[in-house]
Parts: sequence; structure tokens; C-alpha cells
Amino acid sequence: MNTQTLFDSYINSNTKQWYILDDAVMGGRSKGEITRTDEGYARFSGKVSLANNGGFSLVRFAIQKTSVNPESTLKITLKGDGSDFQFRVKNDKNEYYSYTSPFSTKRKWETVEFQLKDLYPTFRGRRLNIPNFNHNSIEEVTFFIGNKVPQKFELLISKIELVL
Repeated sequence: MNTQTLFDSYINSNTKQWYILDDAVMGGRSKGEITRTDEGYARFSGKVSLANNGGFSLVRFAIQKTSVNPESTLKITLKGDGSDFQFRVKNDKNEYYSYTSPFSTKRKWETVEFQLKDLYPTFRGRRLNIPNFNHNSIEEVTFFIGNKVPQKFELLISKIELVL
């Protein structure tokens, strides 16, 4: 088993590779941000608003094109506030859709695992009628919140590892 670290807050706590996208792009009022905690973790936090047909915030982490296979697993060490999120990957950062899996957080540090072949394709909240992830590379990982309720949220990210 070969493990590759894609992000480790202890080694690189710089949040410049992270990019926020909110429903403001379509007139909504949600507001997310990515900051660095005093301990060095990446903190994705903010407020989701349903005003003006909004209701989501996401943070993208751009990575160098990384070789994978559908059997590969992404292991993420994180701490959430009890909210439900989605984890997403893109094999091509310019593709319009992502491969997605929902997950719940437990208000404590945990390691969540996603096998790439189990991630299903979505676009704007709708599942697409194409196969689950079956590619040989990834270029982006995303954390998304949009639970159809107004809410504050916080997700701390310590490490993202790829297990081949």
C-alpha cells in the first residue's frame, strides 16, 4: 500500500491553494471563507443563507495532476461541527461536473475515507447518468455544504492522503 500526502496542515498550512465559491455567483447571500487556525489547520467556515435562492458554499483545493485508480482511497483527517457536507473530486479541473459523496461530521477529530470508485457524478446538485469515478488522475478536491437550511458551519481540515 502506497500513501501520498496531498495536504498536511503541519507541513503546509498555507491556504493559498484553496478557493472559495459561494452562491453569491448567482445572487445568493451565503458566505464561506478559508482561514488558518492558530494550530495551523485549514478552517472552512461561514454561513449558508437561503436568501435570493441561495444555499451553498464550497472550498476547492487545487492539486497537481495526481495519478490514481478507481480502487484508490482518499483519507481525510478533519473535525466538523456536526453538519452534513459533501466531498467532491474532479479528474479534470475544467470538467463541469464532480464526483461526490456525502458525509456527516461528529464534532470531534476523525478520519473519513472515500474510495474513488464509489464517488458518483453530480452537477448543480443533480446526479448525472454516467458511471461513477473510473479515471486515472485527479486535479481537485472540494468540500461542499448546502443542506437546504440556513446555518453557520465550520470544518477543520488537518490532512488529505491518497492511498493507492
